[in-house]
Amino acid sequence: MSLGHLQHQATHAEDHAEQKCEMSFPQPKPEVPQLPQNLLRTIDCQQGAVRAVRFNADGNYLLSCGSDKSLKLWSVSRGTLLKTYSGHGYEVLDADGSYDNSQLCSCSSDKTVILWDVATGQVTRKLRGHAGKVNCVQFNEEATVILSGSIDGTVRCWDTRSRKFDPIQILDEAQDGVSSLKVSEHELLTGSVDGRVRRYDLRMGQLHVDFINSPITCVCFSADGQCTLTSSLDSTVRLLDKSTGEMLGEYTGHKMKGYKLDCCLSSKDTHVLSCSEDGHVYCWDLVEGSLMLKLPVGKAVVQSLSFHPSETRLLTAMEGRVQVWGAEPEETEEDVVVVQQEKA
Repeated sequence: MSLGHLQHQATHAEDHAEQKCEMSFPQPKPEVPQLPQNLLRTIDCQQGAVRAVRFNADGNYLLSCGSDKSLKLWSVSRGTLLKTYSGHGYEVLDADGSYDNSQLCSCSSDKTVILWDVATGQVTRKLRGHAGKVNCVQFNEEATVILSGSIDGTVRCWDTRSRKFDPIQILDEAQDGVSSLKVSEHELLTGSVDGRVRRYDLRMGQLHVDFINSPITCVCFSADGQCTLTSSLDSTVRLLDKSTGEMLGEYTGHKMKGYKLDCCLSSKDTHVLSCSEDGHVYCWDLVEGSLMLKLPVGKAVVQSLSFHPSETRLLTAMEGRVQVWGAEPEETEEDVVVVQQEKA
């Protein structure tokens, strides 16, 4: 038998095997990443207008910042109030929880930053030094430092363990108010009304600046650490390559003209989300740039949002309420009882 004939037989056998394979095992359809489009619960926070809403580090709790000067801690799954933190002299604008859930930090229009003990609800320390309202606050990953950004154009770094109440560092490069900041390992990202995104490499002592020709309302790092996301008052969200500053994506359709509103990435970096003044949350496919979901929250401005660190869950804030959204409608207790009865 010739070599060619053998090869022909072998190829024929392979084709036949492939056909059998395809017939036996149909390829699974690619999974469509799910979006948090089902309203799971609404929480009436009873603290005036909710200025910001934030998941804690593990996503089991949420923080709501009130115009009535209070900070509140809630269970996400039950929607129940766990504790109220009172100590600010004016409305609370932002808050963050430590990685181990033992401490909170918050900032306010009263120009102060407060470090709280979660369990007791007591003020551990009140940090003064900013010359105007403090817009944003975050712990570093070890919760040894609090970083705060203010309308006074500075970012102040506070040692949470020091007995001294002075900041350990002041970053004053912004030419206008600092509206947003995020810290990730040794990097600090800030957004300012001066239209600049500044990335500080705290380890190397370097500063990288990207100019966006509009006041910036919110900045974030992508989960993979390769990109930055920026929203600004020209009703545009931009995805930039962190190291080169090259624009990778531009997301539009929402309205952001006069309010300091949040943007964020989904936990797996598949989608870009933004608040909007038209009562919706807009959700775009990160790669395609196409609008995938326009989530109807209500008739007022969507003030704030926060994406769960690992699950498809989203928090939104509008007026005095917080909404919890998920990919699937949740089973109610009645559903669980019915299932149990059917099993019995």
